[in-house]
Amino acid sequence: MSRFVNLEFDGESERLPHIARPLALKDGAHYFAEATTAFQNGNFEAALRQYSKVLEFEPDNAAAWAGQVRMLIELGEFGEAKLWADKALEKFPNDAELLASKAVALGRTGDLVGAMLFSDAAVEQRGDTPYVWLARADVLLAREEKRAEASFERALMLAGNDWFIAWLAARIRVYYEQFAHALKLLQQAVEHRADHFVLWLALGESQAALGLLTPARNSFSVARQLNPDCRDISAKLRSLSHASLGQRFRDWLHKTFGR
Repeated sequence: MSRFVNLEFDGESERLPHIARPLALKDGAHYFAEATTAFQNGNFEAALRQYSKVLEFEPDNAAAWAGQVRMLIELGEFGEAKLWADKALEKFPNDAELLASKAVALGRTGDLVGAMLFSDAAVEQRGDTPYVWLARADVLLAREEKRAEASFERALMLAGNDWFIAWLAARIRVYYEQFAHALKLLQQAVEHRADHFVLWLALGESQAALGLLTPARNSFSVARQLNPDCRDISAKLRSLSHASLGQRFRDWLHKTFGR
């Protein structure tokens, strides 16, 4: 495209330089916002990449370091999460969310003693953030302790009606196969943010895990309406259709042959 525009002055054509609009700068704050959005949409791979970009601009951004560790945990890369937590804690040894995320990584890799020590340290540093208490609940579930319930309650109380914290709590419940607890949390989250596909998707997954196939299909359908481009939703609906067909066949066998 030409960098000049033609303008007529008194019948004469003059060529004046076109002043282009400056490009919007993409800095650490921009990538942190992108990471947050990806995280809230359940796109943990993208969030991990965006947190990494934040650190290119702001290598001392403790929240971005913690974000990387948390995304690795969400992706099931617990060993990698521990390694990156160690790197981050060299720079920020007293950061509560880094201590909490390392506690989760340790708990999920079986180091239950170490996990509790880091969780205790996180609470001592800053026991007023929802994630510190979600992480503690995660560790206590790994240790099969009933005290986990109180930690979940504390996290949710600190968060108020924040759907995001309820969704994260539900994800922890699902990891430990506590689908009924997850279902309750997700129903509460949907009440506060009914327009977010990721909540309906998670709700459908918990319903399906509990054998509630019709409600699960309805939840997945709502999720698809809210985000028709999400391939995961379509895959869940196909899987649910196969499960429904299999269940109908088993019901027919039982009715016809008594087995």
